[in-house]
Order: sequence, then C-alpha cells, then structure tokens
Amino acid sequence: MRLKFLSLLFVGMIAFSACTDKVKDITVIASDNEQLSLLVEALEQAGLVDDLQADGPFTVFAPSNQAFQDLLDSNPAWNSLSDIDNATLTSVLLFHVVSGNIGSGDLSDTYVNTLATGPNGEALSLQVNVTGGVSFNGSALPSTTDVEADNGIIHIIDRVMLPPNVVNLASNNGAFSSLVAALTRADLTTDFVSILTGAGPFTVFAPTNDAFQALLDSNPNWNTLADIPVATLEAVLKYHVVNAANVQSDELTNGQIITSLGGTFEIDLGSGAQITTSSDQTVNIIITDVQGTNGVIHAVDKVLLP
Repeated sequence: MRLKFLSLLFVGMIAFSACTDKVKDITVIASDNEQLSLLVEALEQAGLVDDLQADGPFTVFAPSNQAFQDLLDSNPAWNSLSDIDNATLTSVLLFHVVSGNIGSGDLSDTYVNTLATGPNGEALSLQVNVTGGVSFNGSALPSTTDVEADNGIIHIIDRVMLPPNVVNLASNNGAFSSLVAALTRADLTTDFVSILTGAGPFTVFAPTNDAFQALLDSNPNWNTLADIPVATLEAVLKYHVVNAANVQSDELTNGQIITSLGGTFEIDLGSGAQITTSSDQTVNIIITDVQGTNGVIHAVDKVLLP
C-alpha cells in the first residue's frame, strides 16, 4: 500500500512539474493579460502567432486594448480589427517587434531595427527616446515594462505605432526641428512635405539643428531661417534629397557621385563617411540608415551647399 501511494505521488509530482514547466512564450503571456486581448486578436488575424512562438528572443512593444481602440477610432472606416486589411495590420504589428532581448535598462536615445520592412526589404527604424522620459516612435509611452517571457520580453505601451515615412521620422526627432521648420516655411514655392510623403523612395541627407545654426552663423544677415532668401533655401533643401533611390550606407562607395534634386555631390569614404559638395565643403555623415516606409535618412553635420 505504501509502495502504491509513493508511486501515485511520484506520478503526481511529474504531472505538476510538467504543468509548471509549460512554455510561457510571448503569445501565451499576452493571452493571459486582459490588457492585451486585442493584440492577441490582431496577431491571430495577421497570422503572426506562430512567429512569436519561435525561439527568438524578441522584444515586443505591446499596445494595450485602449491603444487599439484609439487606432480604430482614428479612422471612420474601422469599426473592428477585421476592417483593417491584413497587409497593413501585418506591417504595423511587425513594427512593434525587435530581435533581441531589450530590457528597460538597456534603452537609450537611438534607433532600432524592427521586423517590419520598407523599400528593398530594409528593416524599418523605430526611434527610442529616453531623454526627459521614455517614448517610442515619437509619442508612444510605456505603461508596464519588462514582462518576461521564455522567448523574449514585453513592454506594454499606450499607442499603436504606425510605421513612419521620412517626414514622420524627421518630425519625431527633435534634433531635426530646424530641418522641419525649413521644409515647412510658408513662402516656399515647393511643397516639400507633399513630395516627401509620396511613394518615393527617397534618400535624405538631413542636417541637424547644429548644422542649421552654423549656416545662420555664417551670414551676419541671417538670424533665423526666415532671413534666408526663399530661392536660396529651396535650392539648398533640394540638394539634400535624392529621388527614386533608397540608398543605405552599405551601398555608398568611395568616389560615388550622388545626384540629388538640386545637383551632385561626391561620397568620400577615405576618412570615415563624408560628402564633398559642389561648393567644396567636407561634410560628415554622423547617423546612417534611419529607414522609413518611403525612404532612408542619413544625418549630416553641415547644411549641404550646392
């Protein structure tokens, strides 16, 4: 009798161990969280459940149910997730997933590659900002961080993040506020925003705020962007935009001639990544491969002068 009891106890312990050792992948964790039921529904609709049950590891920025409801409310044609076409939904969901295990303590002011793709199959960039508070893609805020799964980590956020185009990328980054102000100056005859929200693809060499300040400092008559003659500003802005090409940094070659909307310049890789303009400037490319849905941005430390 004692032997039979011990045998049953042993079997029960094995069964309990098997139960407690059940794999808790990202989809299981999400399914167990009432805040994430719409995310699970979206993953099922897009056929991405199996993807997030893979080994990973993955970091998932998981929109809450309220975040999904806010997304549906933003479009009168969307009453439920089923009203969003699967191609759009898949791209949006993959934009919330990053390869690797990125905990809240690992976050910094940077861009990370997501599993969503843009022109030429390049990974779309997600902006992470920690200065003055953590945010993602310019506006999404974390409500719960570091929810661990067996194949990664989940951070719950308050917005569904839409994959950005090059205009969104520039607008979301405070380091490009002067560029955005220049592109949207009211008296321009070229509608740069409409152009750069088009299908593209575009390659944009984007001057930082410091670059624009240096430009203003170079002329005693220029105290603000409004002081630059409109024809001059338009010519300068066009010089930074390459049309019909999504040129990432690994496609740049030494001596390569780049043709922009405003003229040509040369790539110099002899002393780092640099540009030699037609006005004989030497300009450093300081951030590369910020990829959007319709093009890629490379930050430069000077305003390019044709």
